Amino acid sequence: MIPVVWHLGPRSRPLAERLAAAAGGAPLIGPRTDDLVTAFKTGRSIVAIAAAGIVIRLLAPLLTDKRQEPPVLVVDEAGRFVVPILGGHRGANALAERLANALSCTAAVTTAGDARFGIALDDPPAGFRLADPKAAKSFMAALLDGAACRLDDPAGLAGWLSAGTLPLVDDAALAITV
Repeated sequence: MIPVVWHLGPRSRPLAERLAAAAGGAPLIGPRTDDLVTAFKTGRSIVAIAAAGIVIRLLAPLLTDKRQEPPVLVVDEAGRFVVPILGGHRGANALAERLANALSCTAAVTTAGDARFGIALDDPPAGFRLADPKAAKSFMAALLDGAACRLDDPAGLAGWLSAGTLPLVDDAALAITV
């Protein structure tokens, strides 16, 4: 889904226009805070040109289920950082990387699996799905705590899993089965 780009006024409009183009023709909204809240309530992904604190305070009362909430990213007014603050594994991390590449700036992806292993098991690429999405959190937690896993992929379909730095060991108790 194409996000909306929320900005606070004329000073941030040039950056908003660059982000909108990089995001595939995203509509611009703002500067009213109601515009941001409405976009979130309707499930739109949001790229906000504002301090993270402002966006967090506006959206915090609406947060209920991270598996249902839309991705939300913030970009500083200087266009130096793109920070996914909600929905990292629901598209925000990937969008942050795409926008950062377009702006030649830094995507500040902070989700643990992405930061440590360069991969998000609970956000597989198109064509793959999790058999048990509820198990992803404890599986990744075990890896982050030092456990290893094995990759059972007899057809060699999941090259994306090898692209990261998962601790893959042939005889590990934890397994990813493709």
